[in-house]
Amino acid sequence: MNESGQKFIGALRENKQQFGICLSEETINKLAVYYEFVQKNNEFLHLVAPSPPEEFATRHILESLTLLEFLPENAGFADVGAGAGLPSVPCLIARSDLRGFLIESKLKKSSFLKEVLAECKLENRAEILNRQFEEIQKPNVSYVLCRALDKFTQKLPKLLKWSTGCTALFFGGNALAVELEKQGVKFQSKLMQLSEQRFLFVAKN
Repeated sequence: MNESGQKFIGALRENKQQFGICLSEETINKLAVYYEFVQKNNEFLHLVAPSPPEEFATRHILESLTLLEFLPENAGFADVGAGAGLPSVPCLIARSDLRGFLIESKLKKSSFLKEVLAECKLENRAEILNRQFEEIQKPNVSYVLCRALDKFTQKLPKLLKWSTGCTALFFGGNALAVELEKQGVKFQSKLMQLSEQRFLFVAKN
């Protein structure tokens, strides 16, 4: 484990309680494997904005894991615009009962995600779909996740229609809240720790 990985692990240990998340040392080490894999590929694939390991631990990993309280045992989900695998991969690592479909339209990123599943030993619980969500039928799941979809607010009406019957778990800011209200969606919001403008929106669609 290099110095960056050690800092990442330290930040997870230091901040997990603040986020209300319990993580075993085994899970923390698995999340570190994922972190290092993202870092190794980030320069070429631009998966996430460059950040110190401490920020990656809180903003990307622990924020993603706030979903877990809304995902019951054996839940199935679709992660739309999965990109680097956030928020789905950390959730799959932390909870062995979850299964997911990671929807990513860009070929290089979907190839990266396949490598992530192999690296983190998640292939038996997750599948990569290299398409736009509009081009495929929604998988047989009860939850739809979205964290970093391009033009999220513009695509929201189509995404809501696509995910009819599911609970939507969307990350975003005030602009997304306004758009959800415009669409007549009733939702609850959870402000992310260490942030004043990033929320998790939970809506039964």
